[in-house]
Amino acid sequence: MSDPTARVLELLSLLQTHRFWPGGELAERLGVSHRTLRRDIDRLRLLGYPVDATPGVAGGYRLAAGAHMPPLLLDDDEAVAIAVGLRAAAGAAVAGIEETSVRALAKLDQVLPDRLRRRVGAVHANVVPLRWRNHAGPMVDAEALALLSLACRDREQVRFDYERRDGEASSRLAEPRQLVSAGRRWYLVAWDVRRADWRTFRVDRLARPRLAGARFPPRPLPGGDAAAFVARSLASMPTRHRVELVAHGPADAVAATAGYVGGEVEPIGVSRCRVTMRGDSIEWLALAVAELAMLHEVELAGPPELVDELARLAGRLTAVVATG
Repeated sequence: MSDPTARVLELLSLLQTHRFWPGGELAERLGVSHRTLRRDIDRLRLLGYPVDATPGVAGGYRLAAGAHMPPLLLDDDEAVAIAVGLRAAAGAAVAGIEETSVRALAKLDQVLPDRLRRRVGAVHANVVPLRWRNHAGPMVDAEALALLSLACRDREQVRFDYERRDGEASSRLAEPRQLVSAGRRWYLVAWDVRRADWRTFRVDRLARPRLAGARFPPRPLPGGDAAAFVARSLASMPTRHRVELVAHGPADAVAATAGYVGGEVEPIGVSRCRVTMRGDSIEWLALAVAELAMLHEVELAGPPELVDELARLAGRLTAVVATG
């Protein structure tokens, strides 16, 4: 590659994968000598990109994290993915993330070329997120998420105060395994050191999380999958109401709606499914069933209080139509 500018941009694109590149492999990919490669690395450093170099025969280069974020080099698909992700984050249940995401999205939109701006606009105009939960629901502190994420990555114990759903408060010492998002709720899967067992913690009920300063070896999680562990934990929790219904439709289509609210979907033949939902609020369960009934034919057997709540909801909707 003879154009120095194009070559440096290609070099930056390779380094931004954040893998270690042996010097010989980089030089071969760019079609240059080792001496030219070193000059191009120096140019990137002058532009503010911190590039770590390992000397020796097996030496190479890696893009390091810097004190300041230099300009990013994104291909078309990466730019579209970031824009779509920022738009989704603007509606998340993380305190302060909405405004931050909107600001970042506005900056990205200013520098996107027209062809990519049209692609992003098409996605935003034709994809509508399904939001079951009330936006006034529990919010998660962004700093707490960041600290817990680092503790999961570095396998470092954390301390925090925790309030259970029955109001009991306690101090916990835990070995965090993974964070799991479910709708607008966030859960921490962790080994509770004092109780010597795996636990699922609602992050919005967590207070004063801090690193404990002790590392721990990895433990095998039952089932090996954190999301499945959270699903099992939620299913085993006692709730005031349990709803069972039959929905007509393929299992994957029904699960796309019912799964968002924690519904368990069991296929019954090819085009029918048994759906089980649990919750403490009969009003919330009625809304979940109503949304499912808008997309699929539903057979509901009870409980009676849910049937009554659905009748009240239908009456309100009928009144709204009558005034239209």
